[in-house]
Amino acid sequence: MKISKILNRVGLKATPQRRMIYEIMFELGHSSIDDIITKVNQKSPEMTLSTIYRILDSFSEVGLVSKLSYPNGKCFYDITVYEHYHIFKDNQIIDYIDPELTTLIRNHLEEKSFEHFDSIERISIQIAVNNQ
Repeated sequence: MKISKILNRVGLKATPQRRMIYEIMFELGHSSIDDIITKVNQKSPEMTLSTIYRILDSFSEVGLVSKLSYPNGKCFYDITVYEHYHIFKDNQIIDYIDPELTTLIRNHLEEKSFEHFDSIERISIQIAVNNQ
């Protein structure tokens, strides 16, 4: 699907800046804000930092990207927005998909009938591993 259609589908105008940042996100997958800024500056050095942040925030708000916090506190953006988990290993983020685990967690939480939620929108798990 074309980037313009993807942006329009979620209610965002397909500006050249949004198209370029979405294309960069698609290319990078998981990426830090620093990586995104570097790529944007290579393609469009006149784009301001505030524009980049605003676009990423708008993408996050409409579900085009999700924001991750690496265990060291660094912020990353992820273009993969369907339900999956993240394994943090060294300086890389690995997607882990396990529908069985998702169902198990969802059923467990729904059985507990927590008072503070009506339904579970999404399950997000982040796993940090040691390389020893």
